[in-house]
Amino acid sequence: MAMGRKKQRQQTLFVATADLPRTPAHPFYEHLNSLLAAHRFDAVVEELCRRFYHDKMGRPSLPPGVYFRMLLIGYFEGIDSERGIAWRVADSLSLRAFVGVGVNETAPDHSTVSRNRRAIALEAHQEVFAWVLGVLAKEQLISGKSIGVDATTLEANAALRSIVRRDSKESYQEFLTRLAQASGIETPTREDLAKLDRERPKKGSNAEWEHPYDPEARITKMKDGSTHLAHKAEHAVDMGEDAVGAVLAVTLQGADQGDTKTIITTVAQAQENMAVLVEDPQTAPHIHAEPIREVTTDKGYHSNGTMTWLDQQEIRSYTSEPKRGKRRWKDKAQARAAVYANRRRIRGRRGKRLIRRRGEFVERSMAHVYETGRMRRLHLRGNENILKRLLVHVGGFNLSLVMRKHLGKGTPRGFQGLLLRLFYILVMLWNAVPTSRRSLPTRWSHRQV
Repeated sequence: MAMGRKKQRQQTLFVATADLPRTPAHPFYEHLNSLLAAHRFDAVVEELCRRFYHDKMGRPSLPPGVYFRMLLIGYFEGIDSERGIAWRVADSLSLRAFVGVGVNETAPDHSTVSRNRRAIALEAHQEVFAWVLGVLAKEQLISGKSIGVDATTLEANAALRSIVRRDSKESYQEFLTRLAQASGIETPTREDLAKLDRERPKKGSNAEWEHPYDPEARITKMKDGSTHLAHKAEHAVDMGEDAVGAVLAVTLQGADQGDTKTIITTVAQAQENMAVLVEDPQTAPHIHAEPIREVTTDKGYHSNGTMTWLDQQEIRSYTSEPKRGKRRWKDKAQARAAVYANRRRIRGRRGKRLIRRRGEFVERSMAHVYETGRMRRLHLRGNENILKRLLVHVGGFNLSLVMRKHLGKGTPRGFQGLLLRLFYILVMLWNAVPTSRRSLPTRWSHRQV
């Protein structure tokens, strides 16, 4: 076989749009655009965001439909930064077609995307998330009676070496130097400072330190044992009998807050989102009017206060109970009744089944959003900015559940792999047929074959 050589070619001056190559990702995004169009996505978001645009002043801005589609691409393509999303859209013909940018047009820059994010209020992003839940409700993919709650930490876009004192605003290096000089070391070396830092108790207190550009980030020990500035994201996932694991609510809270405190905000947000679906005449016929009645969590959420609060809300808890030894219940009759009722439920058949389903549905949503979706490491600062991006990102996960119902796969990569597997299956079936029984259309000649 002769070796091929690269040849110098004259570039074509004009190329017809219809002659441009189509990539395997086109079918998925075409179906997704058809789904959005069927539910009037562009008209809805333009109405929601109309108050954030001026009719006459300023240059033409990014349409809301284009802005939210670009953030959805962050989930479907697994891109963590807005800069990466803008670059990917500019480079891909299929994503240009999905967003609505022609090949003869300049793709939106990342600065334009970030400007729209800052201009559009958080409430509009929450309404878009609720609109996605409405799409799932119309597709009969939401039950809402039983939910599972879990949280994870997201590494902040802030470095520990840049933290400052809350009171004096001095850096960590300056603070250690002052302590060393106060102890009698006039010109401390790096080794002196490191030794002083090791011997100092509670050196990473969030009450004393903050990041100057992301004060809402908290010093947190991550799951891998390392310490970073981080934020805490918490999901409330639908776990009904016919549920597919849709995320009914996502909240962003301080990473130093315990699960027993943050669950109240997350469950309340899930109840509010379900109330919107129940009150909407278009989605109410497709879901149960019954409010949230069951909450399943891991043992990190177990406390007297949590069990009592859920009992007051008339919500049955299925929370794994940690081993605490013998308990004292003097003057705690209400807490004892709530804890014992939860203990009785988790030992039953339904309790064990719900705990298993929590590990299946809740952990799956975390993996898709933060691992495959690449949101474990943040590139934005401030709770409001991060939550805006997170709401649309999780909304993309919810839309993938609808796409899985229609196409069998919820992401472009999975859909592309499905087409390839179907081709291999057809080839295997063809090879399994005896040669004597194979027949081709009569209009095909052996030379053409």
